[in-house]
Amino acid sequence: MAACRFVEEYPLDNAGLLLIGSIGVGKTHLAVGIIKELVLGKGTGCLFYDYRELLKQIQNSYNDSVKATELDVLRPVFETEVLVLDELGAIKPTEWVWDTVSLILNTRYNDNRTTIITTNFPDEAGQDPYANPASEFGRAQRAVRRETLGDRIGDRMRSRLHEMCRTIKMEGDDFRQTIRSASFR
Repeated sequence: MAACRFVEEYPLDNAGLLLIGSIGVGKTHLAVGIIKELVLGKGTGCLFYDYRELLKQIQNSYNDSVKATELDVLRPVFETEVLVLDELGAIKPTEWVWDTVSLILNTRYNDNRTTIITTNFPDEAGQDPYANPASEFGRAQRAVRRETLGDRIGDRMRSRLHEMCRTIKMEGDDFRQTIRSASFR
């Protein structure tokens, strides 16, 4: 329902969407359906990128034998009217990953462009940066606690996403597992 409403209201309300849910609940399927409707029904320019693939392409642009520059890779990401960034947070965070995510999201935010994001990570703040991760208590907390979106992209960018996007939490069983189980019966 929220996806249908998003397409109907676009571009009057160009706030993006943050689709959150466990593996296999249909986040990517829904995001692709949205941009398909925007392209075919409204003639909107859209671009789909898997987060991991985008980061690999950017890293590859640093290779001297590759003719594409970082800006060549990022220009369509910055300029497309609607961007789907699939599997946000799927790569372990490093300073470079955080800087790159910040650059992409801040540029799109500043240019008032619509971004649709999917993630498997729960929408919670990251670990307290002042906690001592080397302490016995800190190690025990990490062992028990599931990683969050804040852990993967940083709390600052998580906050920015809340400003840029409406959050849709998707719940359900892993469709791929359900289909696999049904096919063996």
